[in-house]
Amino acid sequence: MVGVPNVTRADARAILRNPLAFIAARWTPDPRTVRRAALAALVMSVVIVVTGGAVRLTGSGLGCPTWPKCTEDSLTNTSEMGVHGVIEFGNRLLTYVLCAAVGWAIVAARSQKPFRRGLTRLGWAQFWLVMGNAVLGGIVVLVGLNPYTVAAHFLLSSALIAVAAVMWQRTREGDAAPRPLVGKSVQQLVWVLVGVSALLIAVGTVVTGAGPHAGDSSEVPRMDVPWEAVTKLHAVLAWVVVTLTFALWFVLKAVDAPRGPLHRTRDLFLVLLAQGVLGYVQYFTSLPEILVGLHMFGSCLVWIAVLRVLLSLRERPAITVTGVPVPAAQAYDATSASIAGPR
Repeated sequence: MVGVPNVTRADARAILRNPLAFIAARWTPDPRTVRRAALAALVMSVVIVVTGGAVRLTGSGLGCPTWPKCTEDSLTNTSEMGVHGVIEFGNRLLTYVLCAAVGWAIVAARSQKPFRRGLTRLGWAQFWLVMGNAVLGGIVVLVGLNPYTVAAHFLLSSALIAVAAVMWQRTREGDAAPRPLVGKSVQQLVWVLVGVSALLIAVGTVVTGAGPHAGDSSEVPRMDVPWEAVTKLHAVLAWVVVTLTFALWFVLKAVDAPRGPLHRTRDLFLVLLAQGVLGYVQYFTSLPEILVGLHMFGSCLVWIAVLRVLLSLRERPAITVTGVPVPAAQAYDATSASIAGPR
């Protein structure tokens, strides 16, 4: 039988004082483990958006009519609440899965050796975004699915996806200062692409808030904007994003850019193509729920693909101190220590 290690009082105090530091002192994850933890957080941030869309598309937004409990007398859904209660409460439970994934990413990043402060901060940024969105989700329920709060809920989820995508990318890089792989004009073009893509997503929330699927119930208020006009604006912005992506690919080819930016731009174009076809099909088929749900999933993929294009424009190798690759934050400390000498 394997013996259980003794936990001293000092260990117990250390666990209570700083559990992350206690774990980090006794465990060093493989770099692949850190990457997988960051990817799990990114995947769950997309899953929670898709399941949140399912809540709206099935008219289950008020399946649990209050928050943080499901009813005034029950923490969970009851049989009397039917399938809508199951769907809404199930989405709430997935928030705990998302928290677990983000927590795992934080622990893995904090335990990596040498310590990478920037990577750990990205994990904590995700945690606070999840907490903020959970509170905002409760407000959405308490105000009866006000479309503006629902839109804010989705936009905050998009911010979470952005931070998770950046963290996933950073797990595969070093901590040296970023070195650009393309010229400034190309970088500016990509930043315009990012800005228009963010605007596209924001206008998409208005399309939803003003359209027939803003809660899938006549009792749920809609945004007081002309739906046809805002839908056309959304389509125009989509075409602008496609045009910018197409132009970017030609510019990258013209300047003989590295394969990374070229491949990421190609991937974005393919995702945009699929999303555009899906968008037009759902529009001309009277917005069937399944296609609207797939379009929401596609919007997450578009956002991730845009961010991957931006992140591919630079490289961040590890800093080397006396032949040992270490992140930038640790390189400074190690260099200072070597100059100061033994103490």
